[in-house]
Amino acid sequence: MKPSEPCTLVGILDDGWSGLSDTARQRLIAADLVIGAERTLELVRQHLPASTVLQDMDGALGQVPGWIVAAREAGQRVVALATGDPLCHGIASWLTGKLGPEACEILPAVSTLQLAFARFKRPWQDVKITSCHSTDAGDWFIGATPEHGLYKLMRAIALHPRVATFTGPENSPAHLARALLTAGYGEEITLSVACRLLLPEEQLFPELSLADAAKMDFPEPNVVLVERLPEARQPVFGLEDLEYFQRTPEKGLITKQEARALSLAKLRLAPDAIVWDIGAGSGSVGLEAARLAPLGHVWAIEKNVADAANARANAARFKVSNYTLSEGKAPMHLDTWPDPDAVFIGGSGGELAALICLILGRLKPGGRLVMNFVTLENLATATHELAAAGATWDVVQLQASRSQPILDMHRMAAQNPVWILSAHKEMK
Repeated sequence: MKPSEPCTLVGILDDGWSGLSDTARQRLIAADLVIGAERTLELVRQHLPASTVLQDMDGALGQVPGWIVAAREAGQRVVALATGDPLCHGIASWLTGKLGPEACEILPAVSTLQLAFARFKRPWQDVKITSCHSTDAGDWFIGATPEHGLYKLMRAIALHPRVATFTGPENSPAHLARALLTAGYGEEITLSVACRLLLPEEQLFPELSLADAAKMDFPEPNVVLVERLPEARQPVFGLEDLEYFQRTPEKGLITKQEARALSLAKLRLAPDAIVWDIGAGSGSVGLEAARLAPLGHVWAIEKNVADAANARANAARFKVSNYTLSEGKAPMHLDTWPDPDAVFIGGSGGELAALICLILGRLKPGGRLVMNFVTLENLATATHELAAAGATWDVVQLQASRSQPILDMHRMAAQNPVWILSAHKEMK
C-alpha cells in the first residue's frame, strides 16, 4: 500500500487552539494520529474527535519517524506538533532528513523568538539565532573546547552584537549570565528575558545586567536576547608586539610581528580551522590564529609557567574564547586534541623530530605545518625529517629591520634572521 498524504508538522504556541490557523485546525481534526510532547497534546486534546489517537513523544523522539512511516503505510493521516516555528531550532529539519522533504507538510506558528522581539518592540533582522535548549551544559570555564554545551552560544555572542537564544530548564538565563561573567564580560552586555509567552502569567525582564540576571530565577519556558554594546574596533591580525603581555626582560618568548604575519599567511587558515600551537610562548601566533579562524578553535601548549600565564592573560585581554591552553611539554596532551588543519611550532623543547613525525601523521589532508627557527641545527633537523617523510616543503629566510631614532634622525636596526619552514599534506 502506498503511503497516504504527507505528515503535517504543525507549529503551536501556548495560546493553543486559538492561535492556530484554520488550515492547521483542519489538519488536526482530520488526523488519525497526532504526535507531540504531552504539554502540546494537552493544548489540542479537547478539540479533537474521540477517535483520534494521541501519541506522547516525550523521551521517545527517536521513535517518531517510525511511528509516522507506519501510520502512513496504514493509510492514516498524521499530524506532529512542535513549538513555534519547527524550522527554527525545531524538529522539522531533523524529521525531513529522516522521512524526506516530500513526506512532510510544514505549517509553522510564529516563532517564540519572533514573539519575544514583538514584546520588546525590537527589530530582529540582524540577530544571530542560536540555542542552548539541551541537557545541563555545566559551568563555563576559560579554555572550554567545542565539546562544551555552551560553546556555540558563547562563540555566537563573541562574534555578534545581538544574539537570541532558546533556553532550557538546565541552561537558564541565570546560568548563561554566570557563564558570560566567567568569560570576562561585564556592563557591556545586557540580557532581555521573555518568560511564559502567551500565558496569563507572561513576564518580561528587559535589559538586565549580567550581575542581576545571574542571581534571578526566571519562570519557564523562556527565551533570551543578548545585546552587547559596540566596542572599540580591534584588528584581528597584525597586533604590535608590545600589545601582548610577555616575559621580561625583552627576551620573552614572542614571535615578532613580521615573522608572525608571514607564519600566519603560510598557515592558510580557513574560518573553521582546527589549529595547534606548539610552544605557545606569549600566545601571539595562536591568539591571532584564533581570531583569523573565528568558527574554529586553537589548542596551544607551553611548558614555561610564566609564559603560559602571559598567554592566558593575553587571551583574556583580547577576549579570545576559541582558545585552549595546556601547560606541559609536547607531545604531552596532543593525543587528546582533534586532528588539525594547521600546526605552528614556535618551540619544540628538544622533541622536534618526533613532533614532525607525529604531526604529519595527524594533519588532515591539505593541512599545513609551519615552523620558525633561529638555529641552523633545528632547520637541518626539520628539513631532514620532512624529506624522509616525503612531505612537500619550502623555507623562507626572513631578515627584517626596524627603524630606530638616532639623534634627530632614524637608522635601521636589524632583527635576528628567522627561517620560516612550511610543509603541507597532499589532498587525497
